[in-house]
Amino acid sequence: MIDGRAAARQCARRPPHPLSPPSPLPEVRLIPLLSDPACWALFALSLAAATLLPGGSEAALVALLIDGQHPAWALVLVATLGNVLGALINWGLGRGLRHLVGRRWFPVTAAQLARGEAIFTRYGAWTLLFSWVPVIGDPLTVAAGTLGLRLPIFLILVTLGKAARYAVLAGITVGLIG
Repeated sequence: MIDGRAAARQCARRPPHPLSPPSPLPEVRLIPLLSDPACWALFALSLAAATLLPGGSEAALVALLIDGQHPAWALVLVATLGNVLGALINWGLGRGLRHLVGRRWFPVTAAQLARGEAIFTRYGAWTLLFSWVPVIGDPLTVAAGTLGLRLPIFLILVTLGKAARYAVLAGITVGLIG
């Protein structure tokens, strides 16, 4: 009797048949992606761009796309994850540290937060689809926290907006260099 685990190990060791069709899915090479300092720099720049520091994540994404060492979808994913994490930090600051608004290091001024809250109150959570827009994006994410928006809704809307921005940028870049 053949042990199922032994058969699975034996099949896993076997190379693919030369006439087998190629997989329709893109080959995922996470190890090179995770070990590339440029990808970590893209992640860090994307995170910083969504929090305290002015961003350069778009320029870094374009440079890495032109370099061509990683697939565009993987770079869009890295940039999106970093930028969403930065927005999540803003949401957390708004959620628990509203009393610190006005401090020098706080990501938005009191006036910016008031403007973000006014927009957020008027148009609702859908405004988070525009959390990628310079100047208004950070106040919107902080306002979402101060106004108590639930985290799952926040993450879905912010991720959709930020991923769309990076995907459009990647599409334009790949189209121009392609």
